[in-house]
Amino acid sequence: MDGPGFPYVVPLQGGSNFRDLGGHRTADGATVRRGHVFRSAHLGGLTDADRAALGKLGVRTIVDLRGVDEAAETPHLIDGLDCRVVGAHIEPAVGERIRNAVADGTASPFMMMDLFTDHYRDYPRRCAPGFRTLFSTLSDGTHRPLVFHCTAGKDRTGFACALILHTLGVADDVISEDYLLTNRFYRRDPNHSSDLPEHVKQVLGSVQASFLGAAFEAISADYGDLETYLRDGLGLGTAERAHLEARYLT
Repeated sequence: MDGPGFPYVVPLQGGSNFRDLGGHRTADGATVRRGHVFRSAHLGGLTDADRAALGKLGVRTIVDLRGVDEAAETPHLIDGLDCRVVGAHIEPAVGERIRNAVADGTASPFMMMDLFTDHYRDYPRRCAPGFRTLFSTLSDGTHRPLVFHCTAGKDRTGFACALILHTLGVADDVISEDYLLTNRFYRRDPNHSSDLPEHVKQVLGSVQASFLGAAFEAISADYGDLETYLRDGLGLGTAERAHLEARYLT
């Protein structure tokens, strides 16, 4: 990882995996600006101290990648913070398959890994509208600093983070390493306990390089390459990319 003290993690009592995307160097020698874009798990458990920490960061916008009902079940605890919430809703699509596998006894560790691999393959097309909303919000300078999140802050959020860093020119191996930091900084939400088997919880609470790889393999299969996906799938042409680079690179 690049930069002194990298990665910059904001410790939250009622949150998890809250990290600054800044500090990475690009292939051209630029650096992603610190303090402008953060990723996180959901913000429905924030304490007074957590809200003070977000206030100190100056967070102005929260981009919520959760589904509509999912977001309503765990509302943001951001009273007192001067920030807006932008809905970039991506409906969850794996929960029912997990519950069915547990019910019929087929939820082995290998089956769960395959399930999540397929889940990531589904991201580039199914989730594109939510990612387009995220990028359009990033492009608007009035929204910074910004934090984006889903529920666990590791899958939809992890892939979105990878897309942002790719768009800014960060190398593939650095992006993969950053993605895997979730295994170090993610904490299960004690308020979302369940009776799922422990081996299922282990998969639900972690990420694998193969998951992220599956999403980018799907992009290659559908679009030919990532650059075409960014342009045709997310509307990020040359001008839009240059605009983002000007805002988020130094």
